Amino acid sequence: MSKFNNIVIKIGSSTLTNKAGNLDTANLKRIAGELAGLIRSGKNVTVVSSGAIVSGSDRLKFNKKPKTILEKQVAAAVGQSLLMREYARAFDEHGITVAQILLTRDEVANKERYLNTRNTLSKLLKMGVVPIVNENDTVSVEEIKIGDNDNLSAIVARLIGADLLIMLTDVDGFMMPDEDGKLRVVHEIKEISRKTKDAAGHPSTHQGVGGMITKIQAAQICLNAGIDAAIANGRTSGIIAGIIAGKKVGTIFRSRGSRK
Repeated sequence: MSKFNNIVIKIGSSTLTNKAGNLDTANLKRIAGELAGLIRSGKNVTVVSSGAIVSGSDRLKFNKKPKTILEKQVAAAVGQSLLMREYARAFDEHGITVAQILLTRDEVANKERYLNTRNTLSKLLKMGVVPIVNENDTVSVEEIKIGDNDNLSAIVARLIGADLLIMLTDVDGFMMPDEDGKLRVVHEIKEISRKTKDAAGHPSTHQGVGGMITKIQAAQICLNAGIDAAIANGRTSGIIAGIIAGKKVGTIFRSRGSRK
């Protein structure tokens, strides 16, 4: 069984949005509680979180989900502080401090900024602080935009030398058709084949930016860097601890660099 000590948790829009289309603070608090347990056990935890646009749209009383870049940037500008406030409240209950990290592609493409970002994240983790990472949607334009938090989470995992990336979403794992053509969760994948990529093309999430395709892209980034990656249902209690313990839950992509 792999031993994971440096973990990145990506929390998707579907995990943080309730049926009314608002920020699901109850689920956010539950996840924060589970992550606090990991931290108390000595593990480093970095969070890559969606939810800023949802939070801002709610506060601005948008009647529908923003579609234009400008509307999204405005919603993100308002929502980012609201989202961080909820994270701060949730982790404060466990005596844990959080830090906000907003990134664009420049931070990972420019060597000096890359090293500075890595050093900042490493220092925060050593101090027991949980970095809450998001793309800087307020100022991002196409040239510097990463585009989705699945790929961003994989970049962050590679940046800090993580052992494991867990992507929380609204499905129980990565599904592929069995011999009868019925979609079933595959609990372990050791190689991302053409068949895997084709299966990722099926619609799998209603809230997220890229659906399952971007999760496979993120998993590939991780595998190339010797990092395990997992996809799991963000509304299932205990799912994070279950994956770390090696239980047959969600889907885990095993890298060749994994420590068995």
